[in-house]
Amino acid sequence: MGVYDYQARDIKGEQRSLGDYRGKLLLIVNVASKCGLTPQYQGLEALYQKYHAQGLEILGFPCDQFSHQEPGSEAEIAEFCELNYGVSFPLFAKIEVNGEDAHPLYRYLRTQQPGQVDENTPGAERLVSHLKKTYPELLGTDAVKWNFTKFLVAPDGAVIERFEPVVTPEEIERSIAARL
Repeated sequence: MGVYDYQARDIKGEQRSLGDYRGKLLLIVNVASKCGLTPQYQGLEALYQKYHAQGLEILGFPCDQFSHQEPGSEAEIAEFCELNYGVSFPLFAKIEVNGEDAHPLYRYLRTQQPGQVDENTPGAERLVSHLKKTYPELLGTDAVKWNFTKFLVAPDGAVIERFEPVVTPEEIERSIAARL
């Protein structure tokens, strides 16, 4: 199976095939509205505005698995994103990204780009410190470590890069531009 074989409900409750995005460069992100990283929505929207016409799609997947930072309903999430950040990229229904109930798409993404965050990851000291206190079992695993983990998927469906939460949208722009 590949990325295009998965389906997910969008923020309005409609089932969507990721096959609808075949041939596009995808940035798949687990998002949250009440997180210290929530301002990354602004950078994600800026990337979307700048590169969408060239083939970039950003897919936001709200997740409430990290310290209950996405408590709202889908309607509340959509309203928050539109009013506060002008989000126009596709948002999906709330999912889980880790554990037994993890969405199959995220299980797949994690196997393709396992990603490791530790003390040696540039800029990750605060995240690692927080994880040691709250979710120590995530360190050293392929699990999504926090909100705003980003997976870059090539137009052919290959999962080519994983960016941990501390990596901002502005920092990954070069990777995106190089692939369009």
